Parts: sequence; structure tokens; C-alpha cells
Amino acid sequence: MRAWEVVRPGPVEGEALRLAERPVPEPGPDELLVHVRACGVCRTDLHIAEGDLPVHRPGVTPGHEAVGVVGATGGAVSGFAPGDRVGVAWLRRTDGTCGYCMRGSENLCPASEYTGWDADGGYAEYTTVPAAFAYPLPDGVDDVALAPLLCAGIIGYRALRRAALPPGGRLGLYGFGGSAHLCAQLALAEGATVHVLTRDPAARRLALGLGAASAGGAYDEPPEPLDSAILFAPAGDLVPVALRALDRGGVLSVAGIHLSDIPPLRYESDLFQEKELRSVTANTREDGRDFLALAARHGIRATTHAYPLEDAPRALRDLKAGRFDGAAVLVNDRPPRH
Repeated sequence: MRAWEVVRPGPVEGEALRLAERPVPEPGPDELLVHVRACGVCRTDLHIAEGDLPVHRPGVTPGHEAVGVVGATGGAVSGFAPGDRVGVAWLRRTDGTCGYCMRGSENLCPASEYTGWDADGGYAEYTTVPAAFAYPLPDGVDDVALAPLLCAGIIGYRALRRAALPPGGRLGLYGFGGSAHLCAQLALAEGATVHVLTRDPAARRLALGLGAASAGGAYDEPPEPLDSAILFAPAGDLVPVALRALDRGGVLSVAGIHLSDIPPLRYESDLFQEKELRSVTANTREDGRDFLALAARHGIRATTHAYPLEDAPRALRDLKAGRFDGAAVLVNDRPPRH
């Protein structure tokens, strides 16, 4: 099978990735073998390829928004069969026994493992996933449209809940890429007023088309104080900007796994009046199930741009340069190997 490997972490304009021929992997006893049909291109993949996130496994295959079909199951698997349509997401495995797992915070498990970072992911014709961490997917939505929901959507959902938006509240979104444009749709469906702040004119047009009340530059002031805000852009210098835009008691959640350094905060102007700054760390499987159900209920759809699997480096370069709105998705058009 074809699979992309991170061979030399560095700028994606160079040779960070290599397309290799590998054997089709064998699923472990508790795993599914998945024939990948589409895989979303996430900013986390870019961070891994460029070395912003330290490589956990040399030569790892990125990708953690994979939609595919079960090709085989391990001997201990129940509840899945060949031919089932499934999603493979970021959280791959937890120990299930630590205090964090036992209290429902498996996203904080110290032994957690991640698809496309600790184990090979979806930038390939096949991948494996523990059956307990695979998501059954509904019919009626095509592979490309579903793929970004599996990380961009789920993380946006968790970031929205971490932002503690009150009913009918005013939400600010800083950055408007794959995750934010899905989060905005959910917030709007739940009755929020959404203000988008991003440097990209095309993203601002997309935001207004989806129903945002306003769309301005990343460093602009929103037209009204915000009850909650989410920082999707990996730019630490936006943290004080977003905090100052909050109303009293407002909450800023930071959605990314990587963030550039945050400049000094001034207590009186940035944090006083009980403003809160919160991080977002991965997600739980419950987050994933809840979001996928809400996406189906509200008709949440990703704006997508398809690339052939062999064009993964170009997709990452275009993501880095902001050449598209919404989300990029790699498409594998080869049939399953028998």
C-alpha cells in the first residue's frame, strides 16, 4: 500500500514527507483494519510534519480524520464486521484505569496515544484503530464531507463547551479554518450570536455566508463585548487581544495543541472582572459521539477541498499558506486490496 511518512521534520516546502510502499498492516487482537477512503488534513498534521510537535514515532504516517471501511477485525473484536463504515479520530487509546479515565476525563490520561502521532494514521491506503476508539458512521453523507468532523469538528465542539457559552450568548472565534467553521455552525444552531475575527478575507466571506453576525480582522475589536471566545489560530499574541474583548465573567478557550508564546498579560485589563483562560486537551470518546449526533441533527457540513492522496504535501503547504477556506481532505481512489 501507499503511505506517507514523516522522515525529516521541517518546513513542508522541503522534504518533511515521503511517499513509501509498505505492507498492509495487520490489526491487533482488539483492532480494526480500515481501508481509508478519505482523510482530513488537520493543522496538527502540519505541526507534526514541521516538528512543532516532537515526533513520537520515527517515520510515522500522519492523519487522524480518516473515513473508511472495515477490511478485517482482530480476534477479540465484537460489534464490527468487514464492510462497516467507520471513522478514525485523534484519540487512539487510553489505559482506562487511571484516575482521569475513571472520572470521565480520558483526554487527560497520561498513557493516552494518538493516531498519526504515536501510531500510523490515515495518510495511507490502510490504517488500524482499536475497535473501542472507532466511530460508526451514518449513511447519507459522503466520505469527504465526514472526514473533517472527526477532529476539527470534535475539537471545536469540546472548545465550545470549554468556553462555557451561555444560552443565546455572544461568541467570538479567532481564526476560521477547518475547526472554527464547524464550531460556528453548531453555535449558531444552538442560538448564539457569532463574531469571527480572522486575517483571511476568504474565511471572512465564508463566516458571513454561514450566518456570522460580523467578520473582521484577527486583531480587530468585535462590535460588542463577548460572553465567550475560542482561539483557533496558533498565535499566542491573540490571547490578550481575545481576553480584552470579553465581557465581565467571560471565558476564552484555546483550541489548538500548539500555540506560539503568549505575551505578558496585564491583570487589570486582561483578567480582572473574573475572566477565565482555559486550554483544550484532545477530546473524550463521549465528545465525539455527542458531536457526531449533533452534526447529524443540525445538518452541520464541512466546506471541503479534495486532494488526491499523493498530493498530501501540497495540501499541507496550502493549509500553511491559508490558500483555502474550510478544510482540505485527501482522497484515496484505489479499491481495497484483497
